[in-house]
Amino acid sequence: MAKSVAIGADHGGFILKEKIKKVLQRLKYQVKDMGTFSDGPCDYPEYGYKTAKEVSAAKAYRGIVICKTGIGMSVIANKLPRVRAGLCNTREDAISAREHNDTNVLVLAAARISEKKAVDIVKVWLKTNALGGRHKRRVREIINIEKKLFKTIK
Repeated sequence: MAKSVAIGADHGGFILKEKIKKVLQRLKYQVKDMGTFSDGPCDYPEYGYKTAKEVSAAKAYRGIVICKTGIGMSVIANKLPRVRAGLCNTREDAISAREHNDTNVLVLAAARISEKKAVDIVKVWLKTNALGGRHKRRVREIINIEKKLFKTIK
């Protein structure tokens, strides 16, 4: 079975979300669309939460959230345990986010990057592996802090 990627956006990221969904499907990922389902006005926390929750609960391999600036989605996604969301505006950001921070949620800023650049970022982020060594140690520190904050995490 294909790995699943949850994806969500507010109205500002809707068009880009729809384009990225097609790319993910071509790459043989199972896409879990968490909304929004139109470009009508809506509030980003609902869709960022739904998407990040899929990753937090291990119901999705990875997640992608999109709003105009990426800031709001970054804030909400990082509220959930086991989620490490990173806002990436360049392919270098995507590589670093995966290698150094083992991010499992990619945040995109629809108003800051072109569709072509967003697709490149997604592809690079999906294929880049986390590094070991000091980076793994630092990710483990983040996980340990989460365990202290969220007593239900094992």
